[in-house]
Amino acid sequence: MADAPDLAALGALIGDAARARMLAALLDGRALTATELALEAGVAPSTASSHLARLHAGALVALARQGRHRYFRLAGREVAEMLEGLMNVAAGSGRRVTGPPDPELRRARVCYDHLAGEYGVGIYEHLKRRRLLDGGEDALRLTRSGEAWARALGIDVDALRGQRRTLLRGCLDWSERRAHLAGAFGAALLERLFTLRYARRDPVGRAVAFTPRGAAFLQDLGVPVARR
Repeated sequence: MADAPDLAALGALIGDAARARMLAALLDGRALTATELALEAGVAPSTASSHLARLHAGALVALARQGRHRYFRLAGREVAEMLEGLMNVAAGSGRRVTGPPDPELRRARVCYDHLAGEYGVGIYEHLKRRRLLDGGEDALRLTRSGEAWARALGIDVDALRGQRRTLLRGCLDWSERRAHLAGAFGAALLERLFTLRYARRDPVGRAVAFTPRGAAFLQDLGVPVARR
């Protein structure tokens, strides 16, 4: 079809190894400089600039300027979700170990703006088991008890409903191959965990570490917590 999306061009953009590593480095939602992305990709700064120009032209990354510095980030949630989905497909090919080899990343990590890994999947499954969530992965809703639980945690569910973004949905986890919680509520939940100091984010990576208070929160939900 003449008006079909150009999947070949998109595949060529993502298919280059250096560009793929740059995109993966941006999956935690942060903005990085060209120099930082060059290090992530293992290429010279001039080569990184060329790659980033192509990614920007292809609407996969967005550019922000602050003073003399230029920062790059993924162009949006849709790009992050596409990359996470491709990682799942690649993992299913049998050519590599499913998910990241780092045990801390497998346990808990940022997936653009929500929680992924064992703990992310555990929260999703235990919210459903306790009937705080209802419905399938593409038609999730908070039950009345779920709304009360969210508000007690300090999440403004009504404000989230006012956003254009889907409130709740399941996102297939790269390492666990089961769903974790995404959507506006998933993002708000992770932000609330940070605000309450139940969890903290690795300043230079995607890993999320839970504090003792956060571990107690997980255990209260029924999520098994690894001994450190």
